[in-house]
Amino acid sequence: MDVTSWLLDSDPSIRWQVLRDVVGAPADVVAEERSRVANEGWGAQLLDLQWEDGSWDGGAWGPADFSEETWKTEGQAWTSTMWTLALLADLGVVPTDPRVAAAVEKVAANVKWEYAGENYFDGEVEACINGRTVRAGEYFGRDMSALVARLLSEQKPDGGWNCFESEVSSFDSTLGVLEGFVEFVSRRGPDSRVDAAIDRALEYMYARGLFRGLRSGEPVQEYYLCFTYPNRHNYHVLRILDLVRASGRAPDPRAVEAISVIRERRGEDGRWLHEGTMRGRIPFVLEEKGEPGRWTTLIATRVLNWWDAAQPVS
Repeated sequence: MDVTSWLLDSDPSIRWQVLRDVVGAPADVVAEERSRVANEGWGAQLLDLQWEDGSWDGGAWGPADFSEETWKTEGQAWTSTMWTLALLADLGVVPTDPRVAAAVEKVAANVKWEYAGENYFDGEVEACINGRTVRAGEYFGRDMSALVARLLSEQKPDGGWNCFESEVSSFDSTLGVLEGFVEFVSRRGPDSRVDAAIDRALEYMYARGLFRGLRSGEPVQEYYLCFTYPNRHNYHVLRILDLVRASGRAPDPRAVEAISVIRERRGEDGRWLHEGTMRGRIPFVLEEKGEPGRWTTLIATRVLNWWDAAQPVS
């Protein structure tokens, strides 16, 4: 099977990344394809769902009609402003596209966090939420330096972060902050304090093989080895390795077991299955669980290409 052709036979949000990361197409060809994301397919559908008040589904973290009971019975909702902005960034909408810029301005002007009514791009109190706010803000052209400084002050002695009251970090929370920090330096250039914080956080993860407990040696969570998309707040080894790749850092030998897991999941036809998305309300279905997944195949392909390119020639 021609996997590249199959990947290109898809939504513009996938096509432009395949052209950039797999095909190595000229920059102008990539840019032309990327310009379609805000106006065609999934990107356009997400933008269409924005409410007049600037939010998605009536809330910053949770929809307007969301309740603790809904959370218990149906799972977390992924249709609110925070998760939609994250998905729009994943899809790669061009931030300066007039439609995108206008949508983000409405968020900045009107959307408040549920915690204490803070302005959206000022963040709130949880590190994992603030990390994702930094990522979205920087991606869409906001200055997130103040929230970055706060997160730097909250880094734990072991190198990571945790949204809960604990002196021990978590993979999931640390990933959320790392995504914000990587976006920050990619937009603004090297920053010694932020780069050092990224390296400390990655050391926390590498010391655990990217998915194992430090003392037990056992996988911390089963889903750390489950390749879901969209990613939401879930950590998994494919997601963290794609982030390390995007940061411009070289592969670390301590990721070899995680890389082996990725290789083992590749089907005989060269594709990876879409292993699902997290339970809860979603805006629409991107891919069908259990079927070959274009997102998983794209991400796994570029991660393995990055890893293999750094290995010595035997």
